[in-house]
Amino acid sequence: MGLKGAETRDRLLDATQELIETGGYLGAGLNQVIAASGAPRGSLYFHFPGGKDQLVGESVRRAGRVIGGDLETLADTSTSVAEFVGAVLRHLGERLEESGWRKGCPVATVALETASTNDPLQQACSEVYTSWEGALRARLAGHPDADDLAVTILALAEGALLLARTHRSKEPLDRVARQIGALVG
Repeated sequence: MGLKGAETRDRLLDATQELIETGGYLGAGLNQVIAASGAPRGSLYFHFPGGKDQLVGESVRRAGRVIGGDLETLADTSTSVAEFVGAVLRHLGERLEESGWRKGCPVATVALETASTNDPLQQACSEVYTSWEGALRARLAGHPDADDLAVTILALAEGALLLARTHRSKEPLDRVARQIGALVG
């Protein structure tokens, strides 16, 4: 694929990610993706012959890699688990607030809308959550309950993001960060 093709593909993925983060799977119709990306309809089917499910699945995985990279960076610059989790929740809160409370988790809405009915998208969401659990588990290395704690932190973070988005306030993220700090401290 040439440079122009790669740029078109990236525009389609960027538009899809924006649409699914703000409106979920149902809010990311192909017409909306085409309009938001400025790409020709034929390009969508050329780059994503599997249609909307392939496009959304790749977008979820791509967004997951970005957040995963953020987790790794924050893990490398934090001196404790509590500091790491606090930094992650602050980062997610800033991202949410900067988007006008429109962008929570790039995976959660798609997972909630499709996990019980769409196996390929369920798998994409599961892969992302599994990778995030792994990043958390790696930072918890040596903790006796690292596996359980990684899932607990992820679940608390997801819930806090939902509450923060609903209340349009970072306070739920701050509260969860304090409680996780107490839990791991």
